[in-house]
Amino acid sequence: MTFPGLSRRSLLGAAATLPLASSLAAPALAQESWPQRPVRIVVPFAPGGAVDITARLLAERLQPILGQTITVDNRGGAGGNIGGDVVAKAPKDGYTVLLGTATILAANKFLFRRSMPFDPIRDLTPVTRVTTGTVLLVVNANKPWRSFAELVAAAKRDRGAITMGSSGAGTVSHLTLARINAAAGMEITHVPYRGGGPAIADLLAGNIDMMFDVIPALMPHVREGRFRALAVGSAERVTYVPELREVPSMKALFPNQGIDMQSWYAVNAPSGTPEAAVNRLHAALVQIARSDDFKQRMEPLGFTPVWDESPAAYGRYLQAQEQFWKGLVEASGATLD
Repeated sequence: MTFPGLSRRSLLGAAATLPLASSLAAPALAQESWPQRPVRIVVPFAPGGAVDITARLLAERLQPILGQTITVDNRGGAGGNIGGDVVAKAPKDGYTVLLGTATILAANKFLFRRSMPFDPIRDLTPVTRVTTGTVLLVVNANKPWRSFAELVAAAKRDRGAITMGSSGAGTVSHLTLARINAAAGMEITHVPYRGGGPAIADLLAGNIDMMFDVIPALMPHVREGRFRALAVGSAERVTYVPELREVPSMKALFPNQGIDMQSWYAVNAPSGTPEAAVNRLHAALVQIARSDDFKQRMEPLGFTPVWDESPAAYGRYLQAQEQFWKGLVEASGATLD
């Protein structure tokens, strides 16, 4: 069979390019139809905490939307840096993603100045935030302070005598204390623990005076009358937890300071992940975050669903948050190297 105008050499050359053309088309096709296999959500903390619970709620809801199995992989350690590094160094295909926190994604690079193994801005691709929450200030109910003003007055009167426990140096609890110490002109002594559980146990025993910590960990003791809630760390009141609706916010207590301590959770993929995969995951997560079902599950845990209109919008938010948390870390003087 002959082909007018084509030499045998031309035909051989054209045939040789067919495998190359096929190999170039395959990744594009795979990107358009992502996902084609199970997706892994890396949680940079041990099982059982708020981040782990959130990841499992997301996985359960993502599975029918994406039509693939969604697994949760707990990789705790180094303040979340181990799990973050796993994702930063994962294949750039969208099948391994991180459910990170504000501290991991915006604060840790300033806390672990010499040992941070990855840069969240450089090494991760933003997808969207999924929840936001704040911290709650509680005191042992046997202590005499019945309002935030009374606590501040006592802390100013006897500088350093009042003690605050936290789950560790550099945590959102520690950074919040540093911020309000500066705003109020007082000195409350920070006592870091190896996790929130031991700190709560010591607060129950009366060995420390107060704590800033996440709402889910503290609310059972508030409801039992063992802790007294004096303030929330967010700018606005926490209206979605009935028992906290009348607890003053930072805007009410420090109207000109701009204090708004939000512990948000967000999903990021490895830098270089195909845009089609990022956009598909973004759409699925936004669908979940907007649902009444997800809201009803998250609010009792002390979190409000949130989402970003696009991965780029979340990227801009993350860059702004990095500067905000940098200031908090510098004000606290904390270092984890």
